[in-house]
Amino acid sequence: MKKPEQVKAAFTAKVLGRVQGVGFRYSVLMEAERLSLSGWVRNTSDGGVEVWAEGSPESLDRFGAWLRRGPPLSRVDSVKKDIAAPAGYTDFGVKY
Repeated sequence: MKKPEQVKAAFTAKVLGRVQGVGFRYSVLMEAERLSLSGWVRNTSDGGVEVWAEGSPESLDRFGAWLRRGPPLSRVDSVKKDIAAPAGYTDFGVKY
């Protein structure tokens, strides 16, 4: 019997605050893997962090809520999230 196709959605997010030098990207990676998301995370030149995430709508909702909190040593001031079309990533990684 064939498995039903899982609905995939995606978003990009720009996170601002104290999000560099505090393990934010590694924490994003761990949380995305825990939620079975694919995509990437990277630092930006303005001191923020950019995220591309895709997966089930439910997992993306949980991930978006997590991004607004961040890991313990971080301070999230704002998250700008935009809906995107899934690009077909198969895993989650850190871009440099």
